[in-house]
Amino acid sequence: MIDGALPYLRCPVCEDTLSRAGRSLRCPRGHSFDIARQGYATLVRGRVPHAGDSAEMIEARDAFLAAGHYRFIADAVIAASPPVDGLVVDAGAGPGWYLARLLDHRPEAIGLALDVSKPALRRAARAHPRAAAVLADLWQRLPVAGGSAQLVVNVFAPRNGAEFHRVLQPGGVLVVITPAADHLREPIAEHGLLTVDADKKERLARTVGPYFTAEHTESHHRRLDLTGDEMRTLIAMTPSARHVSLDDLVPGTVTAAIDLTVFRRRDRPLPTPAADRDTAR
Repeated sequence: MIDGALPYLRCPVCEDTLSRAGRSLRCPRGHSFDIARQGYATLVRGRVPHAGDSAEMIEARDAFLAAGHYRFIADAVIAASPPVDGLVVDAGAGPGWYLARLLDHRPEAIGLALDVSKPALRRAARAHPRAAAVLADLWQRLPVAGGSAQLVVNVFAPRNGAEFHRVLQPGGVLVVITPAADHLREPIAEHGLLTVDADKKERLARTVGPYFTAEHTESHHRRLDLTGDEMRTLIAMTPSARHVSLDDLVPGTVTAAIDLTVFRRRDRPLPTPAADRDTAR
């Protein structure tokens, strides 16, 4: 529900507070933003240059997640996240599945799913009674009040260290999930899927390190025994689906491997923040 997150949302044009007026959100200066009939709000300034994941990718991801194949990732996020009774931001939330699992274990928290994909947000808006969904560009200033979030979660999504730092309270926590080097190694070898960036750890340190202190990193691996249909769904939810035939896929074993890092917000950013973007999933 968008109303639960309203105290934390800000106008992307003037950064003033927002209030609901029927099917729109408005600030005192008259800027107005639509609420889609599916329940998510669009809070961007101007046009977004990229549309995010397609409807087909989101449908496949939702089915794969609902089947429980990545439940171990959700469990790891829950275990690593501190107790919270305020705002939790899922930056790059997709259909909101991870955020919903986290909110199930944080009964006092309010969730905010941010994504640029409209198909994802249509599902995220219905993912949990205490979750709001907002279309926002992670590379721009987020439509969230400074110092308002207790926790930011980032699962297989782009990272904007400066903005994560701004929206988090002093001492706030950022939980980041990135693919490990051997993540999906079998379908990568068999079908030529996009590989994991070899410089992922260094890029994470550059984009987040100036704003956060890494408290600990842990790795999680699972063996997934997938049917042919499940293999098709797995590939269909990745950018590689545009380049790989999804016909006649056979059952197989897939390695799912992730690194989870818990970061603590620095009181002050380091003098020379990094500027490069970490976009690889």
